[in-house]
Formats: sequence, C-alpha cells, structure tokens
Amino acid sequence: MRIAVNTRFLLKNRLEGIGLFAHEVLRRLVTQHPEHEFVFFFDRPFDPDFVFGKNVTPIVLFPPARHPFLFIWWFEWSVARALKKYRADVFLSPDNFLSLRTEVKTVLVTHDLAHVHFPEQLPFFQRKYYRFFAPKFNRRANGIVTVSEFTKNDIVAQYDVPPDKISVACNGCREIFQPLETPEKQAVRDKFTEGKPYFYYIGAVHPRKNVHRLIAAFDQFKTTTGAPHQLLIAGRFAWQAGEVRDAFRAAKHQPDIRFLGYVNDDDAACLMGATFACTYVSLFEGFGVPVLEAMHCEVPVITSNVSSLPEVAGDAALLVDPTSVPEIAEAMRRLWQDEHLCQKLVTNGRLQRQRSSWQKAADVVYDSLLDCRSAASIKTSTHGTF
Repeated sequence: MRIAVNTRFLLKNRLEGIGLFAHEVLRRLVTQHPEHEFVFFFDRPFDPDFVFGKNVTPIVLFPPARHPFLFIWWFEWSVARALKKYRADVFLSPDNFLSLRTEVKTVLVTHDLAHVHFPEQLPFFQRKYYRFFAPKFNRRANGIVTVSEFTKNDIVAQYDVPPDKISVACNGCREIFQPLETPEKQAVRDKFTEGKPYFYYIGAVHPRKNVHRLIAAFDQFKTTTGAPHQLLIAGRFAWQAGEVRDAFRAAKHQPDIRFLGYVNDDDAACLMGATFACTYVSLFEGFGVPVLEAMHCEVPVITSNVSSLPEVAGDAALLVDPTSVPEIAEAMRRLWQDEHLCQKLVTNGRLQRQRSSWQKAADVVYDSLLDCRSAASIKTSTHGTF
C-alpha cells in the first residue's frame, strides 16, 4: 500500500501538539510496517531526521502553508496533484485539514473543535477558514481518528458525522518524562526557583489555556497560605495574551511568578519531574498531554472538569471548575496541606497513564488506514466541492 501523508508539522525543534502526534505515530508506522510505501508531503525544506526509513519518499510541495489562503492553495491544488502523481492508495492528514479535490481515500485526524467553541480566540481569516472548511473536511473524510471520546462525540454533535466513521486513539508520553529522585528534583529547583517548590504549567499562553486565572489563583493561594511555592509558566505567548499580562500586573506576588518562554525537551521533562504539582486548568482540550506527562513523572495534577480533561485524568487529578479562581486556589491549598492526597493522586496516575500510549495511537491510525483502503468509497455531499 502506498500511503501519502501530510507532514507539514514535522518541524525541527518545534514539535508541539499536532507535530508531536505526527512524529510519534509516523515513526512507528514507518518502522513497524516496512511492507508499505510512504510519501511524505512537506511544505518547506525538511530535516532528514524526519525520513524515518528507506520506505519513505519525502516531497516538498509549494507553497509553505501557514495562512488560510495558502492552506487552500496547498491542500486543494498542490496536494491534490501530488496524490494523483504519486498514485497514493490512501492519504493520511494528521492536522485537522484535508484535500476536497481528490478522489483518494482519506483518513483525517481531528484533534479538537476548539474553533467551534472559542471562535473569538482565532485570527479573523483562520476563524473564517475553519467555519467554512472544517465541517466539509470531517464529512468528506473516509475515516476520522480523534484523540479522545470527547472529541468524537463533539464531531458527531457539531457536524452530524456517523459515529462509526470515527476511531478514538489518544496521545502518548515520550520516554524522557520519568520520575526524578530527590537530589535531581532539588537540582532543578536550585536552577529555576532558588531551591523553592513550585507549581508548573506548560503550554501555549493564550486565553483558552486559562493562564490568567491560574495566575490569579496562585496569587490567592500565596496570600492565604504564605507558602514558599512559586509558579513557573513555560510556553510561547500567543497573539492574544493581554489577559495574562493583566493578571500578572495585578498579582501581589509577582516575584514568585516566572515566565520561562519556550523550553527545550530536556528542560520540559526535568521541570515536570521536579514540580510540586502540575497545574493545567485549560478551558478546552482535545486531550491535554501535560496531564499525561505529569502522571509519568509521578507528580500530582490539578486540571479542569471540562472537555476531555476528566477523561484523560480519571481519578489521578483534582478536578476544578476552570472559571473559578477560588476553586483553583483551593485545590492548590489542599495539595500543599495534604501529603496523603498528593501520594494518592500519584498512585492513581500509575494506573491511569496505562490507558494512553503512542503505540496505541499508531495502532488505531494504522487500522483506520487499512479500513479506509479496503472499504468502498464513501461519497458525501461536499466531496470535491467548495
């Protein structure tokens, strides 16, 4: 079978979210299935490390697709022509988008529908693009893979897609996320917080991630407890970060709040392993990888009681209303005062984390590709149209 793949998110030193999913799943598919040919479609010069085996043919298709107008050009013309030229049997697109102008059977990975629930947090043209094309993409796909039951149900509800067309995979955790010994934890704290314990957030810094309320809750926690803890925030600032800056300026304990910016993989793993607790109180997630990473590092978790996060966390986290600053602050206080509760969450996490792995994700994607290849072509009302 010749499998063409959209690999435009395989970017050196920038594997976040969708790119990480693509990297971990494709690396396994290529190495575990040498009987198949893979054609990788990049939208810019690629790093040779992303050519995972001799059964991969890398192709660069113009133009670099990082704007809605260029999305249309790349998917509907460049990709459509390439699928025909390279005689693909099936097309795998792991980044929510696909080509409507091809007859090739397609497996689409839809990670979440955040654009439906929080459209105001997207730039104007991206918002318009998602609103018009996302329903068509999900209806056109011959098979859909999601990373949670929550997202599957969301697709069914929002786009009236038959549930039997959707397979549920997951995200996984890289092996670098491991528990640290006490001396290792102290070394990390000495490096980043002058030896003090800390709460830790990692991810993009924008309104949907709810970092502004996390800052306000931490400030309230510090005021009411006098605890020595700091709050470390790792991740790039997105285009809408005004609320985060406002929350920081209003905080009484600014010296104990640190923005680390983007951190490399090694630092990300060490920071997670040495934290007092992972605080990931996002307003909406298709999965929530930091929650899983925290379980593998065997640290307590505070996360939200909305979207996919209860599904991912199970009973291995304190679940809070992400819109309630007092509730987030209270969860911090509970962990600070109750060592038994912290250990209980860690113990539960050892079981919960076994439900999600990159191998499981790869297996689900592979099975969907096989089903897509062997099934009769599914025609939809949007197929091949705008």
